[in-house]
Amino acid sequence: MKVTALINDELIEEVKKISGGKNITESIVTALNYYVYQNKIGYVMDEIKKEPMQLKEGFTPYGFRKLNRGK
Repeated sequence: MKVTALINDELIEEVKKISGGKNITESIVTALNYYVYQNKIGYVMDEIKKEPMQLKEGFTPYGFRKLNRGK
């Protein structure tokens, strides 16, 4: 999608430097993808805080390993 936006030159240069993009478009796409990724992680963390995972009583990492290995 083609977009016209007025963005501060210093901000664009900083985004280019941090993202390592080859050009402005690649740099902005990288920055936007990172922003979306971070917000998705934040959403998942908020959901986990609301309803933490509960392991079954007596559940151990060793038992889980055996289960995964089909033993």
